[in-house]
Amino acid sequence: MNNIKITFFLFLLSAAPLFAQQKITLEEIWTGTFRTRNMDELQALKNTNHYTVLNTDWKSRTAQIDLYDFATLQKVTTLIDSKNHQELQGGIDSYIFSPDEKKLLIAANSEPIFRHSFVADYFVYDIAGKKLTSLADEKVQEPTFSADNSKVAYAYKNNLYVKDLASGKVTQVTKDGSVNAVINGITDWVYEEEFAFVRAYDWNAAGDKIAFIRFDETDVPQFTMEYYNQGLYPQPYTFKYPKAGEENSKVSLHIYDVKNNTTKKIDLSTFNPYYLPRIKWTNNAQTLSVQVMNRHQNNLDLVFVDANSGVATGILNETDKAYIDITDNLTFLNDNSFIWTSEKDGYNHIYHYGSNGKLIKQITNGNWEVTAYYGFDKTSGNIYYQSVENGSVNRDVYRIGINGKNKVRLTPLTGTNNATFSPKFDYFINSYSSATVPVTYTLHNSKDGKVVKEILDNKALAEKLKPYNLPKKEFTVIKTDKGHELNAWIIKPADFDPSKKYPLFMYQYSGPGSQQVNNDWNGYDDYWFMMLAQQGYIVACVDGRGTGFKGADFKKVTYKQLGKYEVEDQIDAAKTLGAYEYIDESRIGIFGWSYGGFMSSNCLLKGNDVFKMAIAVAPVTNWRFYDTVYTERYMQTPQENPSGYDENSPINHVSKLKGAYLLVHGSADDNVHLQNTMLMVEALVQANKQFDWAIYPDKNHGIYGGATRLQLYTKMTNFIKENL
Repeated sequence: MNNIKITFFLFLLSAAPLFAQQKITLEEIWTGTFRTRNMDELQALKNTNHYTVLNTDWKSRTAQIDLYDFATLQKVTTLIDSKNHQELQGGIDSYIFSPDEKKLLIAANSEPIFRHSFVADYFVYDIAGKKLTSLADEKVQEPTFSADNSKVAYAYKNNLYVKDLASGKVTQVTKDGSVNAVINGITDWVYEEEFAFVRAYDWNAAGDKIAFIRFDETDVPQFTMEYYNQGLYPQPYTFKYPKAGEENSKVSLHIYDVKNNTTKKIDLSTFNPYYLPRIKWTNNAQTLSVQVMNRHQNNLDLVFVDANSGVATGILNETDKAYIDITDNLTFLNDNSFIWTSEKDGYNHIYHYGSNGKLIKQITNGNWEVTAYYGFDKTSGNIYYQSVENGSVNRDVYRIGINGKNKVRLTPLTGTNNATFSPKFDYFINSYSSATVPVTYTLHNSKDGKVVKEILDNKALAEKLKPYNLPKKEFTVIKTDKGHELNAWIIKPADFDPSKKYPLFMYQYSGPGSQQVNNDWNGYDDYWFMMLAQQGYIVACVDGRGTGFKGADFKKVTYKQLGKYEVEDQIDAAKTLGAYEYIDESRIGIFGWSYGGFMSSNCLLKGNDVFKMAIAVAPVTNWRFYDTVYTERYMQTPQENPSGYDENSPINHVSKLKGAYLLVHGSADDNVHLQNTMLMVEALVQANKQFDWAIYPDKNHGIYGGATRLQLYTKMTNFIKENL
């Protein structure tokens, strides 16, 4: 998209209509009226200059995987159409290519387990032969092709299996898997949630070995939730959940030899292997990399394992005075040197190391952060990445030589840019949006970033929004009385009158490394905030200390004291905003979900002279109730840091409640357990405090399904109107 089109797009959204402003409704928000068009399941192929998109007709529940040419954007063919296969009548959920890109693994009828994990009916599709065959008789997890395309590994009921595609023979790799006891090749609950991966196994480049992590959950305490809508009697669901300071799964690393049908346990005892947050084969087919961390998560070893001998060798060690974040940015080059990102100089940057772990070059540097690594073009010697160099609320795509020279910004439009590169890195599809421009997809030349062609836009949505005359997000930096400069946005009514006094409704999340003040297109909550602005509220969001993309010191200042500095900053920001002439300082409210609910609760209690009301959805009310990996990363254990836990947990400050408080939770929240809210309720009752609360039966951390979100946001809207 060229700049003229973007300017016109901005005009569509900013020009005030001559007729009355149309009001946003909650029904419109939660029935998808403002949904953007997107390129779903966009995948760039590796062997040909093509990409694929999953195109779904939601009314008919049919889907097709279409193949497009990168250079021309023309559709080449439809690889598969679900309406032609009885097994796919419910549509296609996701798909994976084989390494030679001649076959597909297609998931259908998926059933979620937790936030990321699911089981599904999987099918192997031969693209040339147009033949669809079932992978297994049961719903399985995380199947992947071997490097030689001949086999598929998958997990079923906590064990690993390998299927030979030619013969149909299935080999059971592990046999000790058992519910709430042992898991092979799939992560336990806390790894899935906090280390953000599910498949804990990996094929090597020769297709003759599989490395996998075994989780022994035997000593991990159990947590039980009740499901109320599954029969005459509530049905219990019990799973292993390690709360802060409790036992974690005992993890071990194993390598399975496909040819010999033997498994070898790898000795990592030299490296204090409390956590194994990543495994990945290098380009040497017999060398496995594994990342090993201590319980405090402030010591990380990158270890190479010889798959034949089992010998483990330390390659790289990183330490931090607070904690180290795990990423997926480890990439091996042809010579087995590797790209690595690290915060060791105070900002997240790209480094090039030799296969022996010796530093070759810090490739990027500066007081800004790399936010995504896209890849290395071995032909040109260029690395492609995303960063916040153009302001911490923005994202841009760059290329730079592996020698750290000749850096070029490839995305000229300010906002949020994200790239999908062609296999030869000569083109990339850019997804762009900003607070004023809905997502657009354009094809770019990766040499200079010039737009080749527009692929998809949301002009129809822009036209639909014109009658609403939406208020704009105004990005700013707030300086508190303590001198802290914090990113913020403010939404004012479209007919804003600076001579009037407006109530202020604040939104935040505030968790470590998070960001809510970012320059991209609206989410569901943004439309809700604009609806509130249409009804006479000013809405603001402030990213305080502890949030991300402004350097390690800014992010890690909250170490061992979650909820101290973040709460101070929200209270101070409220005071700063309350001093504006057009804001009524006696009518300030705050809202948050999850960590944000923890924060809004604390703000109302500790800032009871500042905030008139608060809404807390699915909040942590006592850090002792939350999981080990997340909580201990930032707080150490309760045994080591009892005051850090207790002084900043809302449940210990209920006596300070003065304002109106709405507490909301889903009864089937496997992440932040309902226990947090129930014990907060009891504490409030015993302190003789009046408050409002709502429990959503059988709803998880997201509290959605059917009319749930509409009912919840109606309740919250009414609460705001009644109390602010």
